[in-house]
Amino acid sequence: DPQIYINQCVWWLALSVWRTDRPDTSTMMLDERWKNALAITAIVLAGLFVVLQALKAWARHVYKSWLEDPATPLDVDAFVDTDTNPPNHLKVVFMHSSATGGRKPEEGTVELSSFESPHVEGLRVTQRLDARDGGKMAHVSADDGAQPLDLGGSAAMSTRSTPRTRRNLRSSKPPLVIGTIRMGFGHHRIAYAAASWARAATEDNEAGDTYFHDLLNIDSEEADLIKSADAFYSKMSRITSNFGGPIEKLWGKAMLKGDGDALRITGLMAVQLRPLLKNMPIDTPIIATHSLVALAAVACGFTNVINLVIDNHAQFFVVVPQCLNLVQGPVNYQSFLRMGVEPENLELAGHWIPRDLVENIPDDCERRVERALSGFDGMGGDRKARRILIPVGGAGAQRAFIVKLVRALAPLVEQGDLQLFLNAGDHKHMEKAFIKVLKESGLTDYDVVTTTEGVNEFRDNLLDPDAEPNKAVTLFTFDDYFPAVATTDILSRVSDVLACKPSELAFYPVPKLMIRRVGDHEQFSALRAAELGDGTLEARTIDVAMNFIGLFVERPELLVQMNESIVTNNEAGIYDGCKNAVKIALEKAAEDS
Repeated sequence: DPQIYINQCVWWLALSVWRTDRPDTSTMMLDERWKNALAITAIVLAGLFVVLQALKAWARHVYKSWLEDPATPLDVDAFVDTDTNPPNHLKVVFMHSSATGGRKPEEGTVELSSFESPHVEGLRVTQRLDARDGGKMAHVSADDGAQPLDLGGSAAMSTRSTPRTRRNLRSSKPPLVIGTIRMGFGHHRIAYAAASWARAATEDNEAGDTYFHDLLNIDSEEADLIKSADAFYSKMSRITSNFGGPIEKLWGKAMLKGDGDALRITGLMAVQLRPLLKNMPIDTPIIATHSLVALAAVACGFTNVINLVIDNHAQFFVVVPQCLNLVQGPVNYQSFLRMGVEPENLELAGHWIPRDLVENIPDDCERRVERALSGFDGMGGDRKARRILIPVGGAGAQRAFIVKLVRALAPLVEQGDLQLFLNAGDHKHMEKAFIKVLKESGLTDYDVVTTTEGVNEFRDNLLDPDAEPNKAVTLFTFDDYFPAVATTDILSRVSDVLACKPSELAFYPVPKLMIRRVGDHEQFSALRAAELGDGTLEARTIDVAMNFIGLFVERPELLVQMNESIVTNNEAGIYDGCKNAVKIALEKAAEDS
């Protein structure tokens, strides 16, 4: 603490100056220059102390003014308990000012429209009602099917003078809004998983339409604020992951510091984002896959907000006051309770997994086990090459590690022991990196898939137990964001092993090789997978990763055990998190109707 340090220095220097006036032998050795230097230093430090206290008082005033203007229902300080988590006002003010440039939150509403998703049948995607002047984002016009957003009936759209609700305005089932922010692939992946279960509720006539509300898709000043923060995070993730060493360690430690101040900073940013949600009735069920969305919804006064908590490491940064926070595992549940989160704001739900993956677990695991056993211990048939799916995260980090891993796997591919599914996503630098390492490793004969249709055809072909891919290596690379995210989900069903960092994919119901993390918070997700039996411990080095690969290739037991664990976990409801989130949201909507 700088204040403690300054206090100690001031007292020590004051004591030193005082001692120079005492008539003993030791002090007589200090000449006038030393006494003057010590006196000046003491004065400077005392001045710094006074300035620090003034800055702290100023920061307290600024922070309080931000909470009061505008005043919102969001109360972070009551949630984190200022006695045990006192705010560092200087830190909060500095970080928030840096992120927003001192921008004052707008009180208006960004009017919205929606259109049918070109990628997911039955899903509606929100956007700005009218194209933004000077905006560069694509905008779907009314002629192309966009419709003004009307979640509460046309009668509710005339005014915002009083809080709008759906109650008594329409008799149809409540719509479901999946709120997210396209920051990396993780939050979007979870959002599409939740949307898959929401659309199932629509098909069963339990819910109205499902709306995919990505705040970055709403062309606005508010979205620009988010983009700046995302660009910084992605850049730092790439730099630190590729450099490694002390730089990576420092960044990793920073990812563990999501304390009360981090939540205060995020809460202040969320107040800035309210115009992106105000076009909806306040009792609309909102399932948020990014805490910023949930915080903004609470700040707007929404009454049915569910926050899907990411990771397996409890930090205030990922939970939200005054709403229901659903967690994926019991360790997070226990940890948040110990941190002081009230039981009514917390519930254990299960993992965030798409409907297609969950409902096909029995068949997919049976097919994997048959492949794993084929050719071993009198089981008959030929040994099957292990299919390794290697995706790249949304931040585009891990390039150095993944390139080294592919180079190490190349001999096993040439021997026919492995097949590689390489998903470069929409990262052109990773596409180039994959092409380069394949050429250097002698793996020049490979297929390339560039469309969602191609990915689905690839998957559908391999659902046949006797089918094999055309080439031992298939590179998936895209120009668009959606297939970059969806490809990993689609291919997981026909992959023997998913080799990925311990991010949101660590919770997926497919055998996993957990490779080197990006941020220390991810290490706990790898532990979750290992303890559930559906993934390995984190392989921090290529040697450790290759050791696990050897276990997968040379014997069937580890793959068989992982698939059996997945089936057992599924029977216990471990992978039903998104299904439960939709159920809870609809139950709350029914209670409020």
